[in-house]
Amino acid sequence: MSEYVLEMRDIVKSFPGVRALKGVQLKVRPGQVHALLGENGAGKSTLMKCLIGIYQKDSGTILYKGKETNFSNVYEALSSGISMIHQELTPVPARSVCENVWMGREPCKGILVDHKAMREKTKQLFDRLDVSIDPDAVMSSLTVAQMQMVEIVKAVSYDSDIVVMDEPTSSLTETEVENLFRIIGQLKEQGVAVIYISHKMDEIFRICDEITTFRDGEYISTDKVDEIDINTLITKMVGRELTQMFPKVECPIGETVLRVEHLSVPHLVHDVSFELRRGEILGFAGLVGAGRTELVEAIFGLRRKSQGKVYKDGKELQIKNPGDAIHNRIVLLTEDRRGQGTVGVRSVADNIVLSALERYGFPIRHREIRKDSTEYIEQLSIKTTGIHQLVMDLSGGNQQKVLVARLLLNDPDILIVDEPTRGIDVGAKSEIHAIITQLASMGKAIILISSELPEILGMSDRILVMHEGSMKAILDRREANQETIMSYATGGVEQ
Repeated sequence: MSEYVLEMRDIVKSFPGVRALKGVQLKVRPGQVHALLGENGAGKSTLMKCLIGIYQKDSGTILYKGKETNFSNVYEALSSGISMIHQELTPVPARSVCENVWMGREPCKGILVDHKAMREKTKQLFDRLDVSIDPDAVMSSLTVAQMQMVEIVKAVSYDSDIVVMDEPTSSLTETEVENLFRIIGQLKEQGVAVIYISHKMDEIFRICDEITTFRDGEYISTDKVDEIDINTLITKMVGRELTQMFPKVECPIGETVLRVEHLSVPHLVHDVSFELRRGEILGFAGLVGAGRTELVEAIFGLRRKSQGKVYKDGKELQIKNPGDAIHNRIVLLTEDRRGQGTVGVRSVADNIVLSALERYGFPIRHREIRKDSTEYIEQLSIKTTGIHQLVMDLSGGNQQKVLVARLLLNDPDILIVDEPTRGIDVGAKSEIHAIITQLASMGKAIILISSELPEILGMSDRILVMHEGSMKAILDRREANQETIMSYATGGVEQ
């Protein structure tokens, strides 16, 4: 018997115009957490999709439990003991939680689904994994974090020998992350192998045993966690040293460009006031559910406010929809890249120019669209086969860059960026941070929402901290640290 539960040798996979995997390998031992690292587009998710039958490899060998295997679909992989939590959630929103967990394998009485048994099995599973979600709740009523936990429970419920986790903590709260790590510990004790894909280095070094690194579709190395440091690992991932993860520079701070007075959103945001100045990066910190996204959505016209006024350059704005905001040169990078950001079935060019179509006239001047799209693809180093490639075929990080290009095309005065580096590799994060800093140096005013405190502390001039819909403090970067921010974010103190 092999010491590995899974061996993938010389795997090659190509798509039109792109060779995504160039003869890569992966060896995973039972009862271990094996990290799979690389920048967006390195081939991590593609390899896992080849494993579970979503894609068919062009060549190479997959050995599962010592036997050569080639699953033709996901059902075969699940039936054989391999399950996967995907980075992009795909729930059935109109069905209940328990129906989502047991979909395709519902307990039955004769030819009818036994809903009582299904609910009981779900409750037992949730109790074992310490998950506090109502099994009868409709999926569409859950938060993104709760949907993520349902997907995790669903993957565990298959009693698999291998569980693949692709960015499982991207939407989870700190408490839920701790619960996930406890679940992973249980899986290890049961001899289950976990393949863990994440861009969060602290998680990798905390829970993983081995790390395999890819770069541009090629295998780089496999290392034991206790034999490698984070700087060496990052260099392997990106092929260069990242000397400045947060390239914040001191920019001249100008006059007030945005003033928000006593803004409230029913049940979500309560009487928030602040000012934003030209050249300033104002960080919004707080726990998940603190109301940061709801606040900026009200400013941008995505939510109806119950009270409050918004001023730009001293003039009160009447923003009733996002079109009004864009007209006033205020733009928003949404945290929900897939649901509210990109149009997956449209091209890169279509997505870049989507919010600025009026500038291209009627009939549309396609030559100008090609010129502008190509310019931003080059400027932001978007990895694509060309302006006509579908956005859904890009990696998550490159999709995010397409959305940044859309913002910049509108030449905004105020940029609101909500979780701009969520699900993005360290190399792309550094590039996004550099873009934000450069925009601030050009006199743009920026609101940065992030759940990663090092990002908030490293990038912001001032930090606005929220707790349960209320503003608790505005801190200068020189007086802010993680402990102070968390004190305000948890409602412990108030300024």
